[in-house]
Amino acid sequence: MRLLILGTGGRANRHAIEFGKIEGVEIVGAVDVDPARAKIFAAKYNIERTFTSLEEAIAWGKFDAAANVTSDKAHYLTTLALIAAGKHVLCEKPIAENYAQAAEMASAAERANLVAMVNFNFRELPPLQKARELVLSGEIGRLRHLDASYLQSWLVSNAYGYWASEPKFLWRLSTNHGSNGVLGDLGIHILDCATYAAGSSVERLFARLKCFEKMPGNRIGDYDLDANDSFAMTVELENGALGMIQASRWTTGYINELKLRLFGDRGALEMVCTDQGSSLKACLGEDVNSAVWREIGVGVVPTNYKRFVEAAESRQMVEPGFRYAANLQRVMDTAIQTERKRCELKVPN
Repeated sequence: MRLLILGTGGRANRHAIEFGKIEGVEIVGAVDVDPARAKIFAAKYNIERTFTSLEEAIAWGKFDAAANVTSDKAHYLTTLALIAAGKHVLCEKPIAENYAQAAEMASAAERANLVAMVNFNFRELPPLQKARELVLSGEIGRLRHLDASYLQSWLVSNAYGYWASEPKFLWRLSTNHGSNGVLGDLGIHILDCATYAAGSSVERLFARLKCFEKMPGNRIGDYDLDANDSFAMTVELENGALGMIQASRWTTGYINELKLRLFGDRGALEMVCTDQGSSLKACLGEDVNSAVWREIGVGVVPTNYKRFVEAAESRQMVEPGFRYAANLQRVMDTAIQTERKRCELKVPN
C-alpha cells in the first residue's frame, strides 16, 4: 500500500510510526498547509514528497489510501475529496461536525466501495475487546447499569503544555474553529467505548453541557473559547440498561483517565485506561457475594492501522466504519439538543 498522510501535526506522528511498522506499507507523501512543518515531518519519517494542499496531492495521485489527521472541521471536505479520487481513508474522530456531514461521507464511501474507517484508538485496547466479549457472551448476565467517564486536567495543569499559548489546544475550545468541545473530543471516545462494550446503542439521553470562564471574555485572539468544557449525560440503551456518561477537562489530578464500569445481574466489569497502561477487573461468580474484584487476562489485539491496511488490501469493510461513526455523531447532536431544550430526547433512527 502507498499511503498519504494528510495533516502533519502532533497526532500524525503516531500514524507515521504505526504505519511504518507494517510490512508492505510505504508512506509516499505528506500534506500540510504549513510547508515548513510538512518538510520537517517528511524528513523525520523519510517521506519523499510533501504537498501544501490536498488538491496538489490528488493531482499527483500516486497513492492508494490516506490517513486524514487534520482538525475536526477539515475532515468533511478533505475526506469527500479523497473518496472522489478513489482513495481508501482512515480518518481521525469525529469524522465531521454533525450527523448530516458524517452521513454524507458514509454514503459516499459506500457508493465508491472504498474502505472508510475511523481511528477510535481505544478499540486497540485488549481490555475493551475482552469486556465486550464477556458482555456479549452473557458472562455478567443482563446488563442493567453502566458508568463511564473520560477525565483530563489540561485546563488546570501544564502536563501537556500551557493551553492558552498553543493553537493545538485553542481550536479544541472554539466552536468557530470546528470544535464540539469536550463532547466531540473526549465524549465521542467514551460513547464509543461504552456502547461498544455494552453491545447496544444509545436510545434516549439527557445531557448537560457547560463552558466555564477561562479568562476575561473567554477569547484569545481569533479563538472564541465557547465550546463546552464538561458534560454529564444520562442514557438509556436499546438493551434497557441505564447509565451515566461524563467527560471533562477540568478534573484536577487526572491527566488522562478513561474508566468504564458495566454492571449485570450476574457480575460486573471495570476497565481503566491511563497514560501508564490499561487493565480489566471482574466481579463474577461467588465473588459477587463478597464484592471481590480480580484482574483478568485480556490477550492482544491488532492495531487500527493494521486492520485498516488489511481491509483496504482486500476491499472488505471493517468496523468502526463511517456509518457507525455517523450514528455516533447523531448521539452527540442529540446531546446538544437536549442541553438547549433541557429535556430528555430519543436518538433519531
